[in-house]
Amino acid sequence: MNITKAIIPVAGWGTRRLPITKAIEKCMMPIGNRPVVDYVVQDAILAGITDFYFVVNSQDTQLEDYYSRNEKLEQHLEFSGKPEYLRYIMPPQNVKFYYIDQDTTTKYGTAIPVGLCLQYIRPGESVAVLMGDDFIYNADGSSELANLIRQTPENGCSMLATQVDPQAVERYGVIEFDHNGNYYQMVEQPKPEEAPSNLINVSKYIFNYDLLQATGAYANVEITGEYRITEPINQYVLTGGQMSVVQARGQYLDAGDAYSWLYANRVILGQ
Repeated sequence: MNITKAIIPVAGWGTRRLPITKAIEKCMMPIGNRPVVDYVVQDAILAGITDFYFVVNSQDTQLEDYYSRNEKLEQHLEFSGKPEYLRYIMPPQNVKFYYIDQDTTTKYGTAIPVGLCLQYIRPGESVAVLMGDDFIYNADGSSELANLIRQTPENGCSMLATQVDPQAVERYGVIEFDHNGNYYQMVEQPKPEEAPSNLINVSKYIFNYDLLQATGAYANVEITGEYRITEPINQYVLTGGQMSVVQARGQYLDAGDAYSWLYANRVILGQ
């Protein structure tokens, strides 16, 4: 399957990381010397993604600044005799970045960004949907998204999952399978004794055009509360669609809370 487009929702306020996320966008929290979202982007580039659709909070500019050239900084590095640093600040080549504003004062939730990007997707096209505040780290430099795409049936759908300690499932959305081992439903934050498995959803998906349309339709319905991306996935499966579950090869890391962020930095820095 050839997939060249990725939707990356990054408009969230990062309330679990306040007060620092008042000044630093959640997706820009540093892991090592790079923002967390860049691990998602670089992994996707290795998988052949060329068009990135970031769904952003309209007041945020840090992400766009990061993926744009800074000519004054480039000149400074040249003038000060540090040209070797230029490779760290140049935007990726042969890819395009698009920024779509999301009004976070009205509808919210992980399904909304997909609906906002539907106009940029051609009929019949499949895309990657990748949340921008966590990632899978492969120490060998291989691409987790490339593996997910390889294991997705032609014109099919899939989600990435990773194992956690059975006693830690209360923090996550836990995947329940059908009798064929495909996705059946998500059980949110179950007690360990009630969890259907210890495989959790890490919010990395391949959506075919049918599921993209279903998600867009769901995002246009008026409901009370959060528009979860798992709702249209559940409806897609209930009406006969299939979603493969692919277990991640690498290590799941995120910046969602201070302890996870510190741990991710220790892993990346090799400590």
